[in-house]
Amino acid sequence: MEYTKLGNSDVTVSRICMGCMGFGDAAKGHHSWILDADQSREIIAYGFEHGITFYDTAIGYADGTSEEYVGRALRSIAGNRDEYQITTKFLPRTDAEREAGVTGQRHVAANLDASLRHLGLDYVDLYICHMWDYHTDMAEVMEGMNEAVKAGKARAIGISNCYAYQLAKMNALAEANGWAKFVSIQSHYNLIAREDERELARLCREDNIAMTPYSALAAGRLSRLPGAEATKRRVEDQVAHSKYDATEAQDDVIINRVAEIARRHETSMTAVSLAWLLAKVTAPVVGMTKPHHVDSALAAVTLKLTDEEIAYLEEPYVPHKLVGVMAFNH
Repeated sequence: MEYTKLGNSDVTVSRICMGCMGFGDAAKGHHSWILDADQSREIIAYGFEHGITFYDTAIGYADGTSEEYVGRALRSIAGNRDEYQITTKFLPRTDAEREAGVTGQRHVAANLDASLRHLGLDYVDLYICHMWDYHTDMAEVMEGMNEAVKAGKARAIGISNCYAYQLAKMNALAEANGWAKFVSIQSHYNLIAREDERELARLCREDNIAMTPYSALAAGRLSRLPGAEATKRRVEDQVAHSKYDATEAQDDVIINRVAEIARRHETSMTAVSLAWLLAKVTAPVVGMTKPHHVDSALAAVTLKLTDEEIAYLEEPYVPHKLVGVMAFNH
């Protein structure tokens, strides 16, 4: 495993981040493919034993039970708190909160306290605004996140699902007020979803903001040949269908090239897809529910693609429409 600083923070993380959306109470997560507490602990322990120290969850994953399972597992596995790094995320204010006059600051504080209770921890290493809140003054949210850092409840802060101008705007506001700035961005970025390269990736390079993208394997599409037997998640995950079904034909060209390079290196398609991403970002968030998912992610860290191979993988890409959270008409 390789380790690196998270942007401009003093937080050191593994180059692979274990995505924990697949852990939690299935009844609360509304997905049959998520793992229960014991199964979650097994995968977390396997990753930890192989050098993964960075874990990503959210209060919105399975109604907080993902946080509970992840916190419980890591507390029992690791000898010391500084042996692992946890990031969690909070969602925008609810309609009820807005009607009750709950400020952005209070919303951030209440969500972080709830997450810390779920995790059984005193602080998180990275606290992330899950998505831009178009119904709240984001200055309030930014101030609330700064207060979390000042209180020692978060070592650093980041944001997910926002445009480059929004990230730049908030960091400029933070700098003007002497607040903590966003050190990371968690966005939708992989070999078949590269729209972040238009502006966001360059902003992150210039300002040393860590990119920790989710959907690193496009919900498994970059891990197997087109037409291969579908996983339970691929069948059930309607969000992933909305992101990838419309561009399936053009994406399949790239996926077949991933398979070609994987055969050349005698490795998995997962390893090739993540090796490409590791050449671009700080630490991709990779969902893992089986030991071989961990093994393939680890293989990606040591797999160095040539410039020619990278160009070959990138050449067929054509512009995609923004999908998911980024496509909402606000």
